[in-house]
Amino acid sequence: MRIYGVTGWKDAGKTGLMERLVAEITGRGFSVSTVKHAHHAFDVDQPGRDSYRHRTAGANEVLLASGKRVALMQELRGAPEPSLEELLGRLSPVDLILIEGYKRERHPKIEAFRKEPGNPLIAANDETIRAVASDTELTLDRPVFDLNDTQAIADFVLQEVGL
Repeated sequence: MRIYGVTGWKDAGKTGLMERLVAEITGRGFSVSTVKHAHHAFDVDQPGRDSYRHRTAGANEVLLASGKRVALMQELRGAPEPSLEELLGRLSPVDLILIEGYKRERHPKIEAFRKEPGNPLIAANDETIRAVASDTELTLDRPVFDLNDTQAIADFVLQEVGL
């Protein structure tokens, strides 16, 4: 499977860019899955729901299924966080997997960058970042796109992965 990342600091526009890229690329007829790294505890389940009760009672895995979707929740219960490679191996085959976060991993990425938060540009010291999508003009040794030019960014990503 082909993979490509969207990375950047908090409030850089990563999630919005991911959302627009998924819509643009699937609109062109390609199948896309996503992986999102969270730096904090998160819960997709709700207290009081049956699946939540199963999980908090001690189940290692809870598979929730309906006619519209399937969700598999796995509790680590002290085990180490799975690697990105392990997580990718759990996904069904698609044309492209877009990865949000995982800035230290070695896959190719585009950096979302906004001037306002005042964070440093990651691309300056990371060759895995092949381009930057920014809300301000930058002079770099790689392509710089307008953060909102989803079509051009999608064209670049698809060219990069050979689709």
